[in-house]
Amino acid sequence: MKVKYPKVKFDSKQRIYVTFYLNNKRYRLFNGKKINCEIYPNSFPIEKRLEMGSLLAAEVYKFITSGLSFNSLIIENSNQYCVDDVQYLTLALNNKLNGDYSLKYKSMLRFVHRSFIKEIKSKNITSKGVISFLNQYTSGVSYNTIKRHLNVLINEAVNLGMDGNPVEGIKSKKTKARLHKPYLNIKEILDEVKLFNANLYLCCLITYGCLLRPHREIRELTWCDFSDDLKYINLSGHRNKSGRNRIVPVPLYIRETLVKGDLNNNIFSNKPQPLNKDYFKTLWSRFKKQSNLIEQGQTLYSFRHSGAIEIFKRTGSLTKLQKAMGHSSINVSLTYLRGLEIAELKEEDMPMV
Repeated sequence: MKVKYPKVKFDSKQRIYVTFYLNNKRYRLFNGKKINCEIYPNSFPIEKRLEMGSLLAAEVYKFITSGLSFNSLIIENSNQYCVDDVQYLTLALNNKLNGDYSLKYKSMLRFVHRSFIKEIKSKNITSKGVISFLNQYTSGVSYNTIKRHLNVLINEAVNLGMDGNPVEGIKSKKTKARLHKPYLNIKEILDEVKLFNANLYLCCLITYGCLLRPHREIRELTWCDFSDDLKYINLSGHRNKSGRNRIVPVPLYIRETLVKGDLNNNIFSNKPQPLNKDYFKTLWSRFKKQSNLIEQGQTLYSFRHSGAIEIFKRTGSLTKLQKAMGHSSINVSLTYLRGLEIAELKEEDMPMV
């Protein structure tokens, strides 16, 4: 079925909407609710609505070319009888999209679902079909990522009534650990970043000093997330990766750079809306190209890793490190430190002659 790309338009009240035809029927969507997409363009200022409308149009196009239909989204009853495995998988996707998960996670589930049903030849899902689909991904990291998200959907489909899990028994690929090389000259690097861009500098400071993650936790910070004296950052569970409420101390050297604004404003944009999700990624790429100090393997996340090493070296406490990093368990922190090549044995621990 050939589908034209949706158009973005304004109505007489300056509300933006996406319009398109599907099965000779005209649709107008003012938000992403019908396609389980959390995009609401008209909640933004007028000058921002066209940009958000374009994002909505892209999500609508993905939806209508994926094989899904609006009728399939009406199915909410977990006991709904499905004819084949693909229907169970679609129902499983809809259940996950209605859950309290991040936009990035939902987007990845949509991508895996769309790619998988496009590739498989049968309406019944087999281990052979899953292996054939996964083998398209030659990179071990990509293979494991796709497999993990597909397994989430198939597990949900099994819970809804699908017979068996065809992903069971399919092993993940071994991958080489990717090392975020820590900074040994942290002050020099920060001084260089400061000269490049004030927002990137503040992001790096908070990544290092508060151990928050830059691309969401820090980028979305508002002034109301800080205590009145700026000594603490309070993040609710839906705002951080661990899903738990976090209270993070703010060191003095960070507080000295902060100029508190309107409580509802983002600390970087000075508006209620945060900067776009690739803002710091783009800035860092530009900075890295002109930097004289950045080494191979050092990234924006290396500031967080460097901060973790500093805490562990000063305290020797995995429990404190776990709390500071917001990890779900000490085992995660141990893995984190192994990845950073922190030696668990000292010279004096070695056998003596």
